[in-house]
Amino acid sequence: MPELPEVEVVRAGLAPAITGARVAAVEVRDPRALKRHLPLGIDGLPCDDGLGGHSVTLPLEAGLARSADFERRVTGLRLAAPQRRGKFMWIPVEDEGGAEPGSALLAHLGMSGQLLLRALDAPDDRHVRIRLWIEHPEHGELRLDFADQRLFGSLALDALAEADGGGMIPSQARHIARDPLDPLFDDVRFLVALRSRSTGVKKLLLEQGLISGVGNIYADEALWRARLHPETAGAAVGPRKARELLAALREVFAKALAEGGTSFDAQYVNVNGQAGYFAHSLNAYGRTGQPCPRCGEPIRRIIIGGRSSHFCQRCQRRR
Repeated sequence: MPELPEVEVVRAGLAPAITGARVAAVEVRDPRALKRHLPLGIDGLPCDDGLGGHSVTLPLEAGLARSADFERRVTGLRLAAPQRRGKFMWIPVEDEGGAEPGSALLAHLGMSGQLLLRALDAPDDRHVRIRLWIEHPEHGELRLDFADQRLFGSLALDALAEADGGGMIPSQARHIARDPLDPLFDDVRFLVALRSRSTGVKKLLLEQGLISGVGNIYADEALWRARLHPETAGAAVGPRKARELLAALREVFAKALAEGGTSFDAQYVNVNGQAGYFAHSLNAYGRTGQPCPRCGEPIRRIIIGGRSSHFCQRCQRRR
């Protein structure tokens, strides 16, 4: 699943082409890509269709209602600069009549979602689920395609709500904590929370309510850099080591961003369809049986919470 670096690469790639652009038309090809979008009721408020907004399989009538509502409400919107928190990205919007005040186009890439910028006459990419035709005052007319092979991702028009610490965030992402690259990320609060828990530190890094944007790949890489065993309890991590771990997370994110994110297959690409190459810089993740770049001990793989974890048993002794 795309993690913070991959989503940030997409956000940065979209920004020049969509900031200030107007949505000229919308086509929903597969309503399953709208599973988090709630259509408006007759009172003008989002209505719950009883599916919880997260069902991949939609009844035909519910799917058609979502598609029609999304196409109608998004057409004509003016797009502002895209923003991100953790793995969630959104584009604040408005239309000429102000009918969608305080709303945003929320994008979650899921396992294989892609936001692709294309010329109007470009051939179709595979698995395009939703297409937006946009008009930019400088860059002209473009297509913005949402493609998703596995259909775990989605687009939705969502209301903005006040975020913890200031600013606005889509209501569906309010439960997501700030990420370590956020200028308002509270280091002390995170470190205290980490060291107060008996849960293993790998699981804590994956808790999006504690710290966002960290997934399996970058958790393994940060733990390798900080020389921490993934099953070490948070309460067993000393103050200095906890700070080292947070610094390692930021270093890994910075390097991954510089290298365009991590691509193991064609499912993660940037807005131009290009793959990132941070996979060549991995020290632990996915390197089972290969020598540790630091000491030469074979990298081990274990299962924690149903997910693979990779570490060096010599460098990362359990505390």
